[in-house]
Amino acid sequence: MAINREYGTEQPGINFGPFVIRIPLVHYKLEISEALQALIMCATCLGAIPVMTENLGIPFEIAWGMVIINGFLYTLHSTLGDPVVPGWITPAIPLTVAYLATFNEGTERIQALVALQLLIAIIFFTMGLTGIAGKLLGIVPESIKAGILMGAGFAAVLGEFNVGGRFNITPITIGIGAVIAFYLLFSERFKKLRQKNKAFEFLGGFGMLPAILIAIAIGPLVKEYAFPQVDFWPLFKMPDFAGIINTVSPFAIGFPSIDMFIQAIPMAAVIYIIAFGDFVTSEALIHEADIARQDEKITFNANRSNLISGIRNLILALVAPYPTLAGPLWAAVTAAVSERYKEGRDKMDSIYSGVGTFRWFTFIAVATVPIVTFVEPILPAALSLTLLVQGFICVRLAIDLSVNDIDKGIAGVMGAIIVAKGAAWGLAVGIILYLTLFSGTKEKLEEKKEESDEW
Repeated sequence: MAINREYGTEQPGINFGPFVIRIPLVHYKLEISEALQALIMCATCLGAIPVMTENLGIPFEIAWGMVIINGFLYTLHSTLGDPVVPGWITPAIPLTVAYLATFNEGTERIQALVALQLLIAIIFFTMGLTGIAGKLLGIVPESIKAGILMGAGFAAVLGEFNVGGRFNITPITIGIGAVIAFYLLFSERFKKLRQKNKAFEFLGGFGMLPAILIAIAIGPLVKEYAFPQVDFWPLFKMPDFAGIINTVSPFAIGFPSIDMFIQAIPMAAVIYIIAFGDFVTSEALIHEADIARQDEKITFNANRSNLISGIRNLILALVAPYPTLAGPLWAAVTAAVSERYKEGRDKMDSIYSGVGTFRWFTFIAVATVPIVTFVEPILPAALSLTLLVQGFICVRLAIDLSVNDIDKGIAGVMGAIIVAKGAAWGLAVGIILYLTLFSGTKEKLEEKKEESDEW
């Protein structure tokens, strides 16, 4: 039985330095709704498998074991006091993949990923320990942020539609799935239906999950994907730790060279700028929930979130380097949990009940053989849907961040160069254009910051 919380106080936990340790069933209750949703939404987490098999050239079984390790690391956020559902650094995936493609497949490419992820871990730790993250974000001009997001959005969409992209291989499954995902997530018409009908409201609460389930059904019917071959034994999979370490760990394949670390610095800087937007989004979501519920005091600490994200990236870099990287927020799911939390304590006892339950059950799900074998054939399509949705969001945010026409021009040029030449070129060109074209726009930039809810 979980420890009961007194009205208006923080959820019970164990103070440990900058962290507050909370253990499921001891410090918070489990939530049935989040548990059931997690068992299905694990398909998105498993979408990292094709990223690893296609870009790192590793076997499916090794990649699956790495997903399980990453799934456990997700639980660190709720366990250490961060009231959010963490995820990948999703907007950066196309940029990371493009960067890794500049290295030879095999040991060299894996070492390049290790260098990149270690640098990102160092940045997270530095920001968390010094508390300068907010100051850094204030220094970066909106046009540069917009350009980075524009590049991430372009790369996400182009990667799917380029020659050899997944859309050209399975156009029907991805096409229908994408239309449904965009309709459920962005359609004004569907938003009105949700307000009028409880069934549509229930459906909308699952985000893009219905699109993934429809893709699972359509793919085999149009012969673009195989029918699932569900295995029921063994029930759970244990990662092959020895195989993972021997295949991808720098302790076995060798650490990156100094040149690799130097080459990764611009990309690491770009990725952190992308990831930092999640901290601001997290704070806004949690602040709304805190205002709506007076029975629980919720504390979001960006420094703590940086530290936990740094821990995850450090462990992954040394044990199971992960091309989707370890980000601080899965915004869609955190928002869904927050909305149900705001309905009252009878719906969800604590915010930690929701976020903790979801992440513990996704960890269980990605290690459950029948679930994984059921969604395995459609994982490339699930990844495509995730990236297409992410591309839409990134471009929309980039336009929203742009204060004026010069901002929009810089963002567009910078985004195109990031896709064509890489993050270092895009960042350099963006800075040169900003210094060349801007003068006296500080007031407008500050005004735009106040209007924007996304950053």
